[in-house]
Amino acid sequence: MLWQTSRHTIDLARTRVMGIVNVTPDSFYDGGRHASVGAARAHCERLVGEGADMLDIGGESTRPGARAPGVQREIDRVLPVIEHACTLGVPVSIDSSRPEVMRAALAAGADIVNDVRALRAPGALKAVAAHGSCGVCLMHMLGDDPSTMQCAPVYADVVTEVCAFLQERLAQAERAGVAKSRIVLDPGIGFGKTPEHNWALMQRLEMLCAIGQPVLIGWSRKSTLGALTGRDADGRLSASLAAALAAAQRGARIVRVHDVAPTVDALAVWRRCGFNA
Repeated sequence: MLWQTSRHTIDLARTRVMGIVNVTPDSFYDGGRHASVGAARAHCERLVGEGADMLDIGGESTRPGARAPGVQREIDRVLPVIEHACTLGVPVSIDSSRPEVMRAALAAGADIVNDVRALRAPGALKAVAAHGSCGVCLMHMLGDDPSTMQCAPVYADVVTEVCAFLQERLAQAERAGVAKSRIVLDPGIGFGKTPEHNWALMQRLEMLCAIGQPVLIGWSRKSTLGALTGRDADGRLSASLAAALAAAQRGARIVRVHDVAPTVDALAVWRRCGFNA
């Protein structure tokens, strides 16, 4: 299984690790740690050195209740970091829902658009289709506003509904001219979902994989892990590693994580034991 992106064709025969680079003051776990350009560039280098297969750079926090920055502010945050990351030899993703940010990032060399709104914002699908070769990750979120997505989310069957949403967005992207080889899908753990919804998606992840597109999943440090373990975000590394391995075992081809080195090591041992070889 291959994922075609702007500069790289990514071999997904084994599960790949996407390192998170939040250039924000208010992300739920690492907000402010890499908010300056210098700190974010150094973090990119660190994650690549730890074995990240790709980098995901974002300038807007999507935690519940977060305020969105202005478009130009978001561009100013991410562009110098993307330009540097593109010199490090790995695929680079822009984590944004705004077409203006997508276009600026792609023009600066980004390989992938990772959109929590699955290209639903006006002009977003057109921006990705017009590029012609960038990869894209379509993620499920209940509604279209991260600030309110956790206000009593309700589903009749979360797995069926998430799969149907992603199939519809996949079809829309194809109709716009985005080849399937450019698209991966993400069920959106924690985006408009209770812990019970998130566990159901994990337990039945094979249904999403059965759509036929590579699946990306992000459990890293999330509150559902805290609800289970009783630990705050700083204490959720072990739980995050267990979730990454469980997702890989159930078919995820990319895991999006804050903690690259431990995840790379855990996956190496897991593969050596005969899984996902």
